[in-house]
Amino acid sequence: MNAFRLTPIAAALALVAASPSGLAQAVAETEPTQLEQVEVNATQDRANLKNDTTSIGRVPAAVRDIPQSITIINRALLNAQGATSLSDAIRNVPGITIGAAEGGQIGNNINLRGFTARTDIFIDGIRDRGQYYRDTFFIDTVEVLKGPSSILFGRGSTGGVINQVSKQASLVPLNEASVTVGTHDQYRAVVDTDQPLSDTSAIRISAMGQNIQTTRDVLTNEDYGVAPTIRFGINTPTTVTINGLFQHNHDMADYGISSLNGGPAPVDYDNFYGLTDDRILQDATVIGVKLEHRFSDRLSLRNQVQYNRTAVDARETNSARVGTFLPTADGGGAFTILPTSTTGYYTALPLQSLSILLQSKDRAIVDDSLFNQTDLIANFDTGPVKHTLLTSFEIGRDTYQNQAITRVDPAITGPNATTGLAVLSLASPTYAPASPRTVRTTGNLVTSNANTLAASVNDTIEFTPELKLVAGLRFDRYRARLANSIPSATVLSEVGQNVTHTSVRVGPIWQPSKEQSYYVAYGTSFNPSLETLTVTTGQQALQPEKNKSYEVGAKWDLLGEALSVTAAAFRIEKDNARTQISTGVYELDGNIRVDGGEVGVTGRLAADLQVFAGYTFLDAKIVQASALDGTQGKVPANTPRHSATIWSTYNVTHRIELGSGLTYQSSRFASNTNVAQAPGFVRWDGTVAYHLPKYDVRFNILNIADKDYITALIPSDGGRYVPGVGRTALLTLTTRF
Repeated sequence: MNAFRLTPIAAALALVAASPSGLAQAVAETEPTQLEQVEVNATQDRANLKNDTTSIGRVPAAVRDIPQSITIINRALLNAQGATSLSDAIRNVPGITIGAAEGGQIGNNINLRGFTARTDIFIDGIRDRGQYYRDTFFIDTVEVLKGPSSILFGRGSTGGVINQVSKQASLVPLNEASVTVGTHDQYRAVVDTDQPLSDTSAIRISAMGQNIQTTRDVLTNEDYGVAPTIRFGINTPTTVTINGLFQHNHDMADYGISSLNGGPAPVDYDNFYGLTDDRILQDATVIGVKLEHRFSDRLSLRNQVQYNRTAVDARETNSARVGTFLPTADGGGAFTILPTSTTGYYTALPLQSLSILLQSKDRAIVDDSLFNQTDLIANFDTGPVKHTLLTSFEIGRDTYQNQAITRVDPAITGPNATTGLAVLSLASPTYAPASPRTVRTTGNLVTSNANTLAASVNDTIEFTPELKLVAGLRFDRYRARLANSIPSATVLSEVGQNVTHTSVRVGPIWQPSKEQSYYVAYGTSFNPSLETLTVTTGQQALQPEKNKSYEVGAKWDLLGEALSVTAAAFRIEKDNARTQISTGVYELDGNIRVDGGEVGVTGRLAADLQVFAGYTFLDAKIVQASALDGTQGKVPANTPRHSATIWSTYNVTHRIELGSGLTYQSSRFASNTNVAQAPGFVRWDGTVAYHLPKYDVRFNILNIADKDYITALIPSDGGRYVPGVGRTALLTLTTRF
């Protein structure tokens, strides 16, 4: 363990030592004449939380020209908060909640505006559907576009999409390294070097290594990664960018704590309910090539191809049942589940009398995708009307394999314990590896693939400087096939689905001045039943679920455009949701509706005072569902009615920065049946930093009040709750050379 702990950090720091000495010398030689300017710009850039432009629509555009709600988390905010994962980053976006690894899903599982966004994560505009835990070391910004957006991104995007914008090579030299040491045995190192190779080419390498333990007992993450990018033809008509991401995770899954009496069991939130030899090995590979050619100032072509591969080897356990246990001398015993398992495990028994039955969640997953996307961007006029026309063509293929593996301890008996792996005390779990009696069985192998073919056209029309219209159409053909190696009465040996769908988007924009923008927007999206390429027994013959979004909003730039204020009201409706009418039989007869509103404030309130804040209200309801589903009139899982975030930084002096922020979520249900509920919470974080031309020293405290709260929910087995991090201190030293 100790050897591994040093290895990823040492590997990251070694890239700094390997930087060409000539380049470092060139930077040093220019420093005496530019020292003051470098210092001032670095401080201002680092503290600037506001972004005015975005590329999430495939064409660089001002945020005010996007007729949808959009939140942009930039590198300055990530650094200030000590955010090292995608989950950390998107907690700045009210209306987003986190799910945990469940149902064959591992990695980032996200809900946006009440709908799952597990496959709606992108890197530089290309779908990144792999199941792994994403880091921020290679990310420049995270863009969250809210509301159905199939016109731009194809299938999915019911609640919106999340786009990771990677760091790009430039002609501005950069050599930066940071080391973070934290309480609870946390270590992390990040290197970022950007070097020109000629007047028109450059290479950039970002690398990360970490060994992270948390306030949760036993849990540890040992990860490393490298993201190289090389660009040719910078500032010329033709630019070629080659980028990669190679990341390895050796983590432990956290299935949280079980439900008891309709809420989280009243146990110590540091408790871990798993086995000490649990681990998830993840290898993520992303390789992309992008060609951009500018024919003229009014016509350009972009072709982008990206290959993604994620391999997962998971050996993990979850707290599957709550009940009582009568042990035997050999370490086995009889387990009896509480009779109220489907209603949140209600019982009058004392906590000390209850036990947790663990079950294995082992699986081996290989997820591949190859996509090619071509965009033609034309700017032209028809009389006095100006157009920015984006014509796109996309072709792609996904393949997926999921090998289920079951481990069982035969010494654990009982009518509901035939698949049990271990039994732990609910109040005081002991930490140990799996029993040597464990029997391992290879189960069903799911193999699936999908082919995507799509064409779209999107036009931004400027009738006058005050009046614009964004409108577009997209046609998708999605063909998927899935096979099971062990079929049964409810699991078919092979299924297939052929889907064709046309998505639309329209949004008039009125901008009476450069400080004001008002819009009305309508958009659609669709969800095939084989969207995630996992088992969907009885659903594959159905047409896709269809989603509609109505949004009205405003965007203002105030205080000399230093402060951005946004507001929006919206409705998202899935009016043909899948609902189960009998065992294995589904119909498109359900209805899910989310009405809501949000406000956001980003930018400078004063020269030295900045704020990044937002609030989202969600009135979500399952309007119609079958009697068998039993969810009609309920609130969709993991959808808080109220959520808000605020982060503020203040430059006390040119060198000293203070920052603090709050995250709030109201209560939310663990499943659509609404039988188990997580309480609301407020988390308080803070930072203080000292900036010098060549060094930054930053001290962060996460969860200052050491608040017990639930960060992620799992719907199955009566509901499970993943606790958030307890009070944690982080000290980061960053050097530029």
